[in-house]
Amino acid sequence: MSQSAQKSFPVTWDQFHRDSRALAWRLQGLGPFDALVAITRGGLVPAAIVARELNIRVVESVAMKSYDHQNQSGIRVLKAISQEILDKAKAGGKILIVDDLVDTGATARAVRDMLPGAHFATVYAKPKGREMVDTFITEVSQDTWIFFPWDLDVAYVPPISGGTD
Repeated sequence: MSQSAQKSFPVTWDQFHRDSRALAWRLQGLGPFDALVAITRGGLVPAAIVARELNIRVVESVAMKSYDHQNQSGIRVLKAISQEILDKAKAGGKILIVDDLVDTGATARAVRDMLPGAHFATVYAKPKGREMVDTFITEVSQDTWIFFPWDLDVAYVPPISGGTD
């Protein structure tokens, strides 16, 4: 997301937990899944919640880096998916990929290339990346920056209108 984003969408821990459980509820009829792959770091929290709710015991991660808190760049794989999970997928195993958000779809595309037959689920989706995921809970506009609970601290916020009361 570029610095020109005009909107922000702060998400509290409670809301993120509810949305992640809603994602598990939507996925329930599609399983059982043989393994879950979390896209780190943002996908770790929803993956833990989904794994608990769907009783998925094999949880793997893939570490990707595509942007810092303001600027997007090229995709880098920092930690690949284990060979065990790749072999399970090739043998017809049902693999679930979980992330917090699909933005432009670049990270999702890179992970889909690694696990083409997997079911991809995110909590939030933006229009440019939405086609890359199979299941999501909430769509937000492309010009919205989502502030996840791990990015936030409790602080005073001035009123939207700019007034002081």
